[in-house]
Formats: sequence, C-alpha cells, structure tokens
Amino acid sequence: MDYIAFADRFVAAHYPKASIAVVGGSTARGERTRTSDIDLLVIGDAILPDGQIGAALTVDFEGEVFEVFAYSPTGFTEWAERSVAQHRPVIVHMLVEGVPVRGGDDLDRLRGKWSETLDAGPEVDEHELGFRRYVITDVLDDLRDATDPLERNVLAAAVFERTAELMLLTAGRWIGTGKYLPRRLRELPAGRVDALADPYLRGDHDALADAVEHELLSAGGRVQVGFVR
Repeated sequence: MDYIAFADRFVAAHYPKASIAVVGGSTARGERTRTSDIDLLVIGDAILPDGQIGAALTVDFEGEVFEVFAYSPTGFTEWAERSVAQHRPVIVHMLVEGVPVRGGDDLDRLRGKWSETLDAGPEVDEHELGFRRYVITDVLDDLRDATDPLERNVLAAAVFERTAELMLLTAGRWIGTGKYLPRRLRELPAGRVDALADPYLRGDHDALADAVEHELLSAGGRVQVGFVR
C-alpha cells in the first residue's frame, strides 16, 4: 500500500482545511509491524472546533488506524514548546523527520525553525539534573536493599529508565518514553549503553546497581542530604 497517498485521502476526508500534514513513526521510516498504526500530524486554521487548539485522537479509516495529532498553528507552537521543555518533543520530531503529505512553503518554514531546536538539544538546568540524581540515588538504594523479587524487578525497571534519561540529558540528547527510550539511548556509545543494558536484560540487579552508580558518578555523584526539592 502507498501509505502516503492513503494518508492524503484521510486528510481530504477528515481535515480538508489542513495546510500541513506529515506522516511520522514506523510508517514514515518504512518499519511497520503487524500492529502499527499511522501517526499523522496535521496543522491548520479552522481544523478543530471553535476554541480548541490541539487534539490527539485515534480514528479508524478504511480498515487502518490513524493516531492523529491535530493543531491550530498557535496550538502547535504551544504544545511543541511544552514538549521541548519536557525534553520529549514528539510532535517536533514528527514535523521535522516525517514524510510530508501536505506542506509546501508553510511546512518548509516550520521545519526550518524547529530543526534548529532539535539540533540544539535539550536545555537542562543544574537543579533539574540534581533532582534527577536525587531520585536515582533514592531508587538505587531501594534496589540494593530490596529482597522481594517483585520489588527488585519493579525497582530495576524504574532505575534503568531514570538512569537512561540522565545519560541522554547529560549528553545533550532528547529523551523518550516507551520504545523510544531505548532507541534514543542507542544514540550513545555502544559500550556505555551495554554496561547499563546488559545487566538489566540478564536480571542481574547487583550488576545493574553498580552500573547505575557509575553513571551517577559520571553525572556528578549521588545526591541526598541537603538537596532542596
């Protein structure tokens, strides 16, 4: 199937006034799986009910599922800035890296602006990094002390996720959730990633704790007594 032409039919049917439409995700990358939906970003004036500047919705269209992110121009700016501040600019990545369905000069201008933001990487102040180290220190100690197998597995997952985020942010990289976190993590040197990931995958919680301790030290060390949240 030509999914770009298919997406164009969807836009014509549901968002005929959209000035920009971009397919993102696995469809754009040519990596669809059996359960893949079609991620679609649409931007335009008067494409949403009065007063609404953004919406995320799931739509069935001719037997395929679309995950739609729809915004007015001002709504896209507001939500994009919010996602950048959270260091997870999902819709910005869609805009810049996706496959255009509609766009022209409007899309080119918007991509030019937000490409600079993506290239610059996240801005993280020292207090946030300190707070992240504080949380990791706390969860790490809980992991080392835990004896219940279920607790240890839950804590291992939590400390892996938080440490991976810290590694990315201190390297000037964007973070992600779910499957996008390991994908972002693999942008870092393989040896460093493996040192954290291998014990986690083996279920070796003691080795994972040691790897987390090493990453904490690289980021400035443990944070505990005296830290003001």
